[in-house]
Amino acid sequence: MTPQIDDRSARDDSGMRLGRIRSLIRKESLQVIRDPSSIAIALVLPVFLILLFGYALSLDVKEVPLALVLENPTPTATAVAGAFKLSNYFKVTMVSTMQEAITRMDDRSIDGIVRLAYDFDRALSSGGAPIQVIVRGVDANRGRFIEGYIQATLGGFMLQPAGGQAGAATGTVRIQSRMWFNEAVDSHYFLVPGLVVLIMTLTGGLLTALVMAREWELGTLEALFVTPVHAGEILIGKTVPYFFLGLVGLMLTASAGKFLFHVPLRGSVFILIAVSGLYLLVALGFGLFISSTTRNQFVAGQIVLMAAFLPALFLSGFIFDLASAPRAIRFVSCLFPARYFVSVLQTIFLAGDVWSVIIPNCIALTAMFLVFFSLTLLKTRKRLK
Repeated sequence: MTPQIDDRSARDDSGMRLGRIRSLIRKESLQVIRDPSSIAIALVLPVFLILLFGYALSLDVKEVPLALVLENPTPTATAVAGAFKLSNYFKVTMVSTMQEAITRMDDRSIDGIVRLAYDFDRALSSGGAPIQVIVRGVDANRGRFIEGYIQATLGGFMLQPAGGQAGAATGTVRIQSRMWFNEAVDSHYFLVPGLVVLIMTLTGGLLTALVMAREWELGTLEALFVTPVHAGEILIGKTVPYFFLGLVGLMLTASAGKFLFHVPLRGSVFILIAVSGLYLLVALGFGLFISSTTRNQFVAGQIVLMAAFLPALFLSGFIFDLASAPRAIRFVSCLFPARYFVSVLQTIFLAGDVWSVIIPNCIALTAMFLVFFSLTLLKTRKRLK
């Protein structure tokens, strides 16, 4: 026999109501205030991470321990040594024999060797003086940086006018170079926008995944299932408080990047907030979808770390340049929203409001937001099984 449904109840349950949504938002906001762990994840964790990563993680290579072998301290050779000593990139140790330099390289007290042979002056006056450069290549990336710094120092010395240092070659070519978008050549300009992406991915996805999964575990959603509240209203009520909490975390991390690490913000603050809000909705939607699927805090947390945080770290262009990655890896990276947000943030911070970059990436983020929330709506049904 088919149970009869009261017409008034059916009318009340026929669509989403603003009053119910306000009540759910208020209820969730009070829960956030009463839950210290949510405040810690949303506000304390972002500041801690940006301070930790910002000060500990740097791609700059400075004060490289370098052995300079001067077999014959002539005026020109001494001038070359002076160029290295005056550089901020090297911490020079003067040695007289190559064997001593090799010993220092073996015991890891130096990372590079520059050798000026005994007949350096005579060879230079004859038109060409070979200079031996040895770099520790255990860390290939660091080794390339050191090699580039050594070559730049030697090149700057050899291009000095003839009236400069005694024996220096006459330079007829002057190189005038400029580094666009990062004049200071500071890796924090590149890293801080990526750190904002990592922090928002972790806080947005992890926060909602844990909160929603905890309510599934505790059974508190059962009280909502016996009311006329729609699944869509539940999702909105869960999303709105954590959305604004995530925006507060965004402002904290962006302010830390600007005032602590002096990363410029050349684009509009309002566009930064709007795009970040869009990405935060994607992260919240992903967290809600994972929690609605697993209904277990531990499993939800692990999935967020594996499917959101790690791709944001390795497949977003934050650390590794995707242009040099294999085509298959580039294709896989298109499936993760962090890739699009990293591109937009780096553009807004360093280049400005470049709409040809912002608009396509925002379209991709919007599509992902709609997909995640649609899937979550399908999974969040008013039933216990």
